[in-house]
Amino acid sequence: MKKDNIFTNIITKKIKVDLLYQDELVTAFYDLNPQAPVHVLIVPNILIPTVNHITTNDEIILGRLFVVAAKIAKRKNIHASGYRLIVNCNHHSGQEIYHLHMHLLGGKPLGPLLQQE
Repeated sequence: MKKDNIFTNIITKKIKVDLLYQDELVTAFYDLNPQAPVHVLIVPNILIPTVNHITTNDEIILGRLFVVAAKIAKRKNIHASGYRLIVNCNHHSGQEIYHLHMHLLGGKPLGPLLQQE
C-alpha cells in the first residue's frame, strides 16, 4: 500500500491547509469538498488504510479522534444542535482515500443517514 497520500502530505505540512487541530496522534482540517456548513476531516497521524487495518495498538488514536471531534464541534458551536461522525471503509462505503479518517458534519439538519430506494 502506498505510504503517502494527500492526508500524509497535510499532516507533514508538505501541503499547506488551515489546520484546525494537530497533536502527536491526530490532525484535523476542513474538507476541500464540504457537504455541510461544517465539514471537518480528522485523521490519524499514522497511516491506517481502513477500519479493517485497526489493531489494539491503535485504541488511543481512535479515542483521540472522538475527543477531538467533540472539541471541534463545541468550538464550531454545533455541539448542542447536533452533528454526525462518519468513517467509511472500502469501496462500497465511498472511501476515496485509503487513510482512515473521520468526517465531522454539522451546521444544518443532515436528514436520514441513508436515502430510501
